Amino acid sequence: MKQSLKVFLICAVTIFFLSNQTAFAQRDTTITLKVLGGLQFDLPRFAVRPNTKVTVILDNHDDMAHNVVFTKPNSRLKVVDEALKLGDKGAKMDYVPNSPLILAHTKILEPGRTESISFLIENEGIYPYVCTYPGHGYVMYGAMYATTKALPPLEKDLNVPEGQRLGTPNMADHSGHHMAPASPHPYPLEYPLLYRTFMPDCGPAAIAVALNPNESYCFDAGKCYLRYAWSGGFVDNTDHWKGNGNKLAKIVGSVYWKDETGFPFKAGKNQKIPTVHFKGYHLTKRLPAFRYMLDEISVSETVKLSAKGNGIIREFTFKNNPDVLFFTTGNPAGIKFTFSTGKYKNGVLEIPAGTARLTITSTRI
Repeated sequence: MKQSLKVFLICAVTIFFLSNQTAFAQRDTTITLKVLGGLQFDLPRFAVRPNTKVTVILDNHDDMAHNVVFTKPNSRLKVVDEALKLGDKGAKMDYVPNSPLILAHTKILEPGRTESISFLIENEGIYPYVCTYPGHGYVMYGAMYATTKALPPLEKDLNVPEGQRLGTPNMADHSGHHMAPASPHPYPLEYPLLYRTFMPDCGPAAIAVALNPNESYCFDAGKCYLRYAWSGGFVDNTDHWKGNGNKLAKIVGSVYWKDETGFPFKAGKNQKIPTVHFKGYHLTKRLPAFRYMLDEISVSETVKLSAKGNGIIREFTFKNNPDVLFFTTGNPAGIKFTFSTGKYKNGVLEIPAGTARLTITSTRI
């Protein structure tokens, strides 16, 4: 009797295991993800079951370079922002930051190239995938669902770009902005906007910022100073996106102020040109604050739009500033400067030693 019971239990356990082994076994699946024109993947989303080894083949059918980066849930925008901050290192790193939020990624693929990557998805969740090439990350993405449940209707799925969700084509206007409904971006614009791109009359580490739809400026992160400001629009990145990153963006509008003096700061009574090191930037309500060193002096610079919208306000904070500083503005036509502190003469502002804050307002007249 005992022997029969033992045999019965063994058989029952075996049958249960065999009938449920698909719940425990690792699955393998291969997905081909094609890059299409208009900054989009052919699959705005796809589904796998948890505990799946996923192989993704990225097939670049577009006429510009792309990669694909898979991230942890709710991490797409963080990874895109980290990629934008790579600066001059970006190209060598395939515009992929060293981040624990990244699950897997390809290299930057030129048109006509393919690459495969494999990784394990163990847990349920929505895993974004995105192209982190500069300018693409806010537009070109999708969602991998790890689930055993049905997906939401595509038209209601906020994890995919609006154009693919609603069936409208991705088309950029001449400024690189979003147009409704044929917009390349997945949501309405929020200002300020920031692009790491190649700009005319600037070093390779240019940062273009749109304060609003009409007022913009270019900051040179390599040399740590404001290069110029313009009105009338933002930038057209079409040539840059279609190339391999060496094309210049086009300014939409007219430059009304441009630095013609070179690096503006000098230090000490002898007006020595300091050694400059860029330390990155952080965003507060989307507005960047650029951080850099002047020798041992720590500087943070934020550029804002003036209250009347007819110029810009540059706000500086200084730390470890024991000596006098000099800031050269020159005498550009059509611009009036006002300062929160210091003595201004012949296009040069003398900033007292120990100054912690300085505001320079440039107004169009």
